Amino acid sequence: MATRRMGLKHVEAFRAVFVTGSMTQAALRMHTSQPQISRLIGQLETITQFPLFDRSGGRLRPTVDGSRFFQEVEKTFIGLAGLEASAASIRSFGMGRLSVAAMPRLAGGLLTRIAARFKMDYPHVMISIRSGTASAVHDWVSSGLCDTGLAMLYGEVAGLHVEPVLKTRCVAIMPKAHRLAQKKTLRPADFADEAFISFATGSPLHDRIDTIFTQAGVTRRIVAETDLGASVCALVAARLGISIINPIAAHDESSGAALITRPFNPAVPVTIALLYPPYAARGRLIDAFGEYARTIMSEELGYLER
Repeated sequence: MATRRMGLKHVEAFRAVFVTGSMTQAALRMHTSQPQISRLIGQLETITQFPLFDRSGGRLRPTVDGSRFFQEVEKTFIGLAGLEASAASIRSFGMGRLSVAAMPRLAGGLLTRIAARFKMDYPHVMISIRSGTASAVHDWVSSGLCDTGLAMLYGEVAGLHVEPVLKTRCVAIMPKAHRLAQKKTLRPADFADEAFISFATGSPLHDRIDTIFTQAGVTRRIVAETDLGASVCALVAARLGISIINPIAAHDESSGAALITRPFNPAVPVTIALLYPPYAARGRLIDAFGEYARTIMSEELGYLER
């Protein structure tokens, strides 16, 4: 008997069931019958040689292998031949691979140290680190291109599963010789008519800070905008203005520099969190990495104001 090969209809049926969570809804989406969808899923499980869905308890849930396979399906550029290769890799439990995303502030320091310690105990796991803007990190994780992400969040985030690790608050940053350095705590009124280095328009932190000053009726002089905390600190160190920034960037950049930080009220909360795709069933490898991340963040970020 000829061996059945994976076809486009198999993949379409699998994706429809995964997205809708129902054989019936998948059939409606594909304009076919529920028995036909069930038959295609059964054939696909025979081809891949692992179960794609857990049918126990009267509900249809993706298995861990099924979720991993879905991530590959979403990468449509690899084509059906690549999907068959991925199924073979999952089936044979080959060398583990972990893709992690973070913004540059976290990717270049904290995340690399987490990865290094993780590799000491799991030397055969291939770890891929992606660094990008906050929106890029969110997109990579939500689409499943990355297994997890490390982020600083300034509000609610849609389309992701968020696991907070540490909660802190932003601080004001200024040159040591600045007149406001004499104050123990800064408030919006202290910034009236001050030259201010702002985060880029449209970023969550920019919008959060703007709302605070608008509600307080305080006008600042925005002299520069940037999307990187390091650039904010460099501009402040150059005495172009003062700013409000996350405490990790403030701590890293003010060490040995002519900068000083002060608490700012009202609080601008920031959450250090692990991000996961909203639909994915997590395997032991991803959970283990999350445990390492939480441990190291607790060790290294003890200076943060809680």
